[in-house]
Amino acid sequence: MNGELMSREISEIPQVFSRLLKDTQTFKNAGELLRGQDLSSVLILARGTSDNAAHFLKYLIETQLGLPVGLTSPSSVTIYDTKLRFKNVLVVALSQSGQSPDLVAYADAAVAAGATLVSITNDVHSPLARVAHLHIDLLAGPELAVAASKSYAAELLAAYLLVSAWQNVPSGVDEIVAAAEDVLKDNIDELVAQCTLRHEIVILGRGFSYPNAREAALKIQETCKVSVQGLSTADYLHGPISALTSETQVLILAPHHIPDASMKDATDRIRSSGARIFWLGLGGMSAPGELRIPGANVQNEIIASIVDAIILQRFALKLCVQNGLDPDSPVGLSKVTLTR
Repeated sequence: MNGELMSREISEIPQVFSRLLKDTQTFKNAGELLRGQDLSSVLILARGTSDNAAHFLKYLIETQLGLPVGLTSPSSVTIYDTKLRFKNVLVVALSQSGQSPDLVAYADAAVAAGATLVSITNDVHSPLARVAHLHIDLLAGPELAVAASKSYAAELLAAYLLVSAWQNVPSGVDEIVAAAEDVLKDNIDELVAQCTLRHEIVILGRGFSYPNAREAALKIQETCKVSVQGLSTADYLHGPISALTSETQVLILAPHHIPDASMKDATDRIRSSGARIFWLGLGGMSAPGELRIPGANVQNEIIASIVDAIILQRFALKLCVQNGLDPDSPVGLSKVTLTR
């Protein structure tokens, strides 16, 4: 049955969340480690799906801690043999497998250059886990479908728990398991039925929903074999909107409590083109005739964005199956990508 593996792994996300919430000692240790360092900047090391989670962690650290955060260029080490100077720098390595040679090489070089390294992987015995000063296990269990789902959701929650521990404040995510269980029951059949792979699909987010826009686009590309754009609404206005037509399908991610003003300009421009607009989440201002999938009803935008990722994974899965494709084993992809 097409999509059986991916469907099962998405359904496991509430249990993965529960396991992460119970791993309090790991996050306590992480908070103590980071508060004990004189850190001036942060770099995040990741590829693929984990790179989308990296954008979420980047935004969390910048908004909650006010530190500058960048994304690494592993080829600076693996191809150009750069000598790093990383005094007072935190490097966070995000990877489902923790095995990609370029990530491991960069992590080794960062530690040698004086960085503090925290790794977040789904394998406590992975090379990235072994080289880190502290490792956070995603506790997602084996993920067999090629398209990552539960490991991405786990990375989002782990990122939030890490930053909360760093701040030494309660995470306030007690409701997240129940919220995840609720969105697994949401009916998204009408959204799937109204979308076609014959016309352009654009997925837009802003702030904490921007990483989900990137990840949803990636999931549809991986499983449905079509090109999809995943952008911030701000970036979309800086050029890509010129390709918008009346046949474009635009999915706007608007988690609960997102500031309405953050998306108004883009939404107004998209509507004026006659493009088809769909909404995911309880935020934003939809117009009559625009289909909305409610999303998570939780206390803040950050938690809502974590939970709403589940709906996007279900959307990619169902869209793929509707078109007769198998999301578990997309042609041309493997579960672990070993880049150098």
